[in-house]
Amino acid sequence: MSATLPPKIAGLEPTLPSTWYRSAEIFALEKERIFCREWVCVGRAEELAAPGDHRVVDLCGESLLVLRNRQGALKAFYNVCRHRGSRLCRAAEAGSAALPGGLKAGRITCPYHQWTYDLDGNLIAAPHLTTEPGFDRSQFSLYPVGLECWGGFVFVNLTPAKATTLAAQLGGIPERTARYPLAELRIGHTIRYSVAANWKVICENYNECYHCAGVHPELCAVVPAFRDRGGAGLDWMRGIPHREGAYTFTTTGTTRRRPFPGLDADEQVRHKGELVYPNLFVSLACDHAAVFILEPRGPERTDITCQFLFEPFELAKPDFDHRDTSEFWDLVNRQDWTICEAVQQGISARVHERGYYAPMEDFNLDIRRYVLDRIGDAVGSA
Repeated sequence: MSATLPPKIAGLEPTLPSTWYRSAEIFALEKERIFCREWVCVGRAEELAAPGDHRVVDLCGESLLVLRNRQGALKAFYNVCRHRGSRLCRAAEAGSAALPGGLKAGRITCPYHQWTYDLDGNLIAAPHLTTEPGFDRSQFSLYPVGLECWGGFVFVNLTPAKATTLAAQLGGIPERTARYPLAELRIGHTIRYSVAANWKVICENYNECYHCAGVHPELCAVVPAFRDRGGAGLDWMRGIPHREGAYTFTTTGTTRRRPFPGLDADEQVRHKGELVYPNLFVSLACDHAAVFILEPRGPERTDITCQFLFEPFELAKPDFDHRDTSEFWDLVNRQDWTICEAVQQGISARVHERGYYAPMEDFNLDIRRYVLDRIGDAVGSA
């Protein structure tokens, strides 16, 4: 970290420069040094349930193919043919011609020259080349992408040869969430958002509750601790208490769903949250998890997939209804995304060089450190 920060003003810590939330050059650095080198969440393992299931994932402009092979193992590759570089799997676009190829019947076939790969990325056919002297199919396997799972989440790493383990990146998160059955939970509802704000603005908003009293009156009615003293002194390790008689994130603070078996006494009545760098938020109630997967699309736009996870026991009930929590969360989410867009608009003002963190926003110093540690040496000053 070579970039230096200016001193505090009136005891307040400075944010990163406002240009770092708007600049295409900074975003390109973040792509290469964060999103192409760290483990990045791309979804849930249950979304690829059977052999041959696959998804094309866009990660900061890099097209990836995530699939389940014939043996049931999850794999990921760059969505690029080793021959001439064509996309292997591509969505049909209006006005474009239909092309052969893609992933069908347990094979991945390039639409250009019909080079064909198995679901482990091995080249198995190259028309008119297999009998050529010196042609070695083993030299043309698909470009690998690292893939590991935790808690039912699928993480990829675009530079697997230099990657640390996912466990090393997660740090203490698995231990802090060990009693929540994350791997066993299943998606009960999904909402997708497109937010006109930088991914760091959204992370910073998630990491503090100084804004909660003004932006989230409905949420604070259920969790008064979020507005007390500006959200200062919140004990995230133990969890945040709800109002008397409430224990989950719904309008009433209650639900017909049972608490997850195995939670301790605090976890049955308190809310916990984790920011899993760089792009996953996990918010834990006693009966559900609301998770947010951030997909940066540029310096000033972020797509967000919000999934609501429940026990299969609850999902199987004929009267299961996610709306008590999903509609409450959707209200809170839209409030957050609107204020994040207002921040993005405001920091674009020519006079705004940087912001400052109030003491109750100290968790955001971790985001500042995270970014500086990874791109600071490539930027003259912060």
